[in-house]
Amino acid sequence: MYKKGVIVKKLSAIPDFGSMNILCTDKTGTLTENKIRLVQYSNYNGEKDEGVLLYAYLNSYFQTGIVNPLDDAVLSYKHEKIAEFSKVEEIPYDFFRKRLSIAVKRHNSCTLITKGAPEEIIKYCTTIKVKDEVITLNNELKKTLQKTYHDLSSQGFRVLSVSSKSVAEKKEYSISEEKNMTFEGFVSFLDNAKKDVKDVLLEIKNLGIAVKIITGDNELVTQKICQDVGLEIKGILKGEELDKMTEPALKVQVQHNNIFARCSPEQKNRIINALKADGNVVGYMGDGINDAPSLKSADVGISVESAVDVTKESADMVLTKKSLGDLKDGIIEGRKTFANTMKYIMMALSSNFGNMFSAAGAILFLPYLPMLPIQILLNDLIYDSSQIAIPYDNVDPELIKTGRRWDLKAVKKFMYLFGPISSIYDFATFFLFFFVLQSPAHVFQTCWFLESLATQTLIIHIIRTRKIPFIQSRPSKWLVLSSLVCVSIGWIIPFSPLGPLFKFSPLPGKYLLMIAGLVILYLCTVEIAKRLFYKRVNL
Repeated sequence: MYKKGVIVKKLSAIPDFGSMNILCTDKTGTLTENKIRLVQYSNYNGEKDEGVLLYAYLNSYFQTGIVNPLDDAVLSYKHEKIAEFSKVEEIPYDFFRKRLSIAVKRHNSCTLITKGAPEEIIKYCTTIKVKDEVITLNNELKKTLQKTYHDLSSQGFRVLSVSSKSVAEKKEYSISEEKNMTFEGFVSFLDNAKKDVKDVLLEIKNLGIAVKIITGDNELVTQKICQDVGLEIKGILKGEELDKMTEPALKVQVQHNNIFARCSPEQKNRIINALKADGNVVGYMGDGINDAPSLKSADVGISVESAVDVTKESADMVLTKKSLGDLKDGIIEGRKTFANTMKYIMMALSSNFGNMFSAAGAILFLPYLPMLPIQILLNDLIYDSSQIAIPYDNVDPELIKTGRRWDLKAVKKFMYLFGPISSIYDFATFFLFFFVLQSPAHVFQTCWFLESLATQTLIIHIIRTRKIPFIQSRPSKWLVLSSLVCVSIGWIIPFSPLGPLFKFSPLPGKYLLMIAGLVILYLCTVEIAKRLFYKRVNL
């Protein structure tokens, strides 16, 4: 998975990664290029205004709180002359107020400059600057500036508003100061949609994964970006609407909507928990400090290498770069890993379950141990060595197209069916070599060792696929090689100088043919049972 750009921090998250059917993500860096640049600064009417840029620059320059790419874009756009200004105090940004205030001093006057989400800024403004005059913000002017904000957002711009207020100089300011402000204007930013993300979104959709956008931006900007990348908009829910909903109502709404705008960290958590409550396996992709709680709440928390430390610490997986393409490749690799893990689990459970019955049944009538402890250890060593290649096995395409989940009931049914089939052929081996051929202990033990090793090792080629082995579904060359090499080593040992060390006895050719016949018959029986099993059980 690392080769696909996914660093796995928590191994137990791989099955959930492969089973994921809903991916929640922000749009910045996933749908967009994450190259935010300032493109416009204007007054309430959309006209260019240098004063708006100066106030935005002062606010970004003096703030010392959360690192924000929008502030970086402001500072890198144009270096304003601010030598006459000095910082007095700061009211830090938080995700509930959605604004940041800086008190600056120039000569003998002190000004509080507030920058943030337009909805929050407008809410606390009572006056507005119009052609260098400060007048009352009446309904007509408010409609004009809201139309300007709407038009900018509809074009895909991320918009911040700037307001100001003359205040008395003091050591500490509180959020109660952020009222009766003067509206200065808008600062607009652009983060272009990625050109190749449309195809990736289609591939993710074909994998059976629904993409839901959860963002702090407004619904107009998000809608424009989604349209640009070809993401179908099924419904839009805003954070303020979400707060008014009960949990049952939210559980319904999160299924019908796929765009969630103006969401706080707490609201993101509610969305994720509501999706999980409906039985979905939810992945969340984020890189900001406010994403840490959501990464913990999701079934699979996905961050990026460039994210803040607390976010990476909270994530189950980290992408080497913020790319839906890498994420898609990681999902496919996760599903392959899950499928190959299931192969080993089904094989090991059924084999061990069958061996338990075989050994317990053998002691009822055999006057000696069916297999010596040293022979059992050798059997397990060779058998386990053959399974090292399972992670590199090919996976059938239909097992990748849709996510699969752990189903312990189905696994138990598999074990209860295939374990006894293994025991039946073990008992057939006992009957043939003990009752019919009346073999001595060392011969009997050699016969069961060869039969047990071959059936345990080769059954992986039957249960690894629902199709006809080798014809409709080919295993990887490494799995074929490991199986043949391990079975060959096990069958050669009784005829080698190591044979006496493990208490084996060389067998005549007809015995080997009989064992080979039992093994072939066993594999055919398992193939028939497999087809009947999958007709009734979806695993």
